[in-house]
Amino acid sequence: TRYWRVWSSDVCSHIENMITGVTKGFKYKMRFCYAHFPINVTSVKEGGKDIVEIRNFLGEKKVRRVPLLDGVNYLRTADVKDQIEISGIDITKVSLSCAQISQSTAVKNKDIRKFLDGIYVSEKGNLA
Repeated sequence: TRYWRVWSSDVCSHIENMITGVTKGFKYKMRFCYAHFPINVTSVKEGGKDIVEIRNFLGEKKVRRVPLLDGVNYLRTADVKDQIEISGIDITKVSLSCAQISQSTAVKNKDIRKFLDGIYVSEKGNLA
């Protein structure tokens, strides 16, 4: 039936992603977009876990803290300004960490057509 065809293709996709993750790995590049207040992003280790701290978003004093999932690495690129790289072997954990970082900088109670500040995924690819 149709259900089993969809289920089998879903399982095949997961297995292909696992093989790709172990052999090549996954890397997401994220860029900071801001109009006036520069966004400061740092990585802090607490209890063996990496936590991404986002400061000065829209000039706010609040520090946004996003814990990275296990097996996910954070790298601040030196050659490109305002860019970070999130990498790992599990595409689900890498993409979920990127989504949590992006959602933590969502603009609330303002016109999102005008306030485009945030951290967005600019590129997806493999490590190798």
